[in-house]
Amino acid sequence: MTPERVKEELIREAKRLGIDKIGFASADPFLELKERLIRHREAGYESGFEEPDIDKRTHPEKCLPEAKTIIAIALAYPTKIPDPPASEPGAYRGVFCRASWGEDYHRVLKRKLEGLKERLLELVPGATAEEMVDTGALSDRAVAERAGIGWSGKNTSIITEEFGSWVYLGEMITDVDLPPDTPVTEGCGDCTACLDACPTGALVSPGRLNSQACLAYLTQTKGFLPVEYRDRLGPYLYGFETCQAVCPYNRKVNFTHHNEFLPDPEQVKPLLKPLLSMSNREFRERFGKMAGSWRGKKPIQRNAIIALGRYRDRTAVPDLIRLLKTDPRPVIRGTAAWALGRIGGDEAGEALRNALAEETDDQVLWELKNALKEEKTGS
Repeated sequence: MTPERVKEELIREAKRLGIDKIGFASADPFLELKERLIRHREAGYESGFEEPDIDKRTHPEKCLPEAKTIIAIALAYPTKIPDPPASEPGAYRGVFCRASWGEDYHRVLKRKLEGLKERLLELVPGATAEEMVDTGALSDRAVAERAGIGWSGKNTSIITEEFGSWVYLGEMITDVDLPPDTPVTEGCGDCTACLDACPTGALVSPGRLNSQACLAYLTQTKGFLPVEYRDRLGPYLYGFETCQAVCPYNRKVNFTHHNEFLPDPEQVKPLLKPLLSMSNREFRERFGKMAGSWRGKKPIQRNAIIALGRYRDRTAVPDLIRLLKTDPRPVIRGTAAWALGRIGGDEAGEALRNALAEETDDQVLWELKNALKEEKTGS
């Protein structure tokens, strides 16, 4: 069977599997990307979640020695919650970003790629292929751009003409030599909506992201969220997507044809206060199938505390005091102190002063002192 025919059959199989977009790229090294990644590291812009070996990220043969082709796929995901529950005083809610709604996309894309791999091996017996979804060494965006899935937008997301940037990406490396597709021409033009809207200035220039200032990244960290970013987080418990929401290509885009990604309103927009007392088991049972659960409950609880502080929810004061007095995790105690300082009131102030006399962790002590200052000024 000719390479052209194999490609045609794989495109047909992708459609049968429910894959929204498929593209083919050469497995040549990503030399331009390598230079950008080196500059990125030198500037201190990495998140720490990436593959640390830049050669592995830019040389496909490091993943598969006989690599000839990379097959990229994209699946569209929904952007609207049907009948979203209201967030109101005494019953405030947080929100998970759209990219974590429904079943964990890693699992869904993995199944699609495995189906595509099975078909490839039927077409080319003896072929070798390795699939990757997000956690692989290669840059999903660089592969998708080369394969013609979309262009790399100024917000660093792959933007497709059909689905905007509301797509999940995955790829498969193979030793089968297949005809490559043509990369999509950059389509952002003069638009700078994403750069203008970024609340922390994390988009330092078109297509260049300082992960250390990116709220989407910071929601996933397990340490203290920098004080200067807490007021900018909004109700987000996991992820952040302003740079996508303002993109003209994303307006009025909402694809719901993948049942696996449809959101459960109570799951993706949960009440905040119950999150503070949730056990590990309860967290796994409720959120374990979501991509937003991968870092465990600690970052979600920390972000919930920040949201309650920002809402100045006085009904949450007893819960926050309990955390301040009894939680073994300094990050949770310290963040609870910040929230109590923001909410203020006699009960919160007394709890902060009592904790200051007993606390031994330096960072929590710092948070307590600052919370008491804020509580006195009422700022």
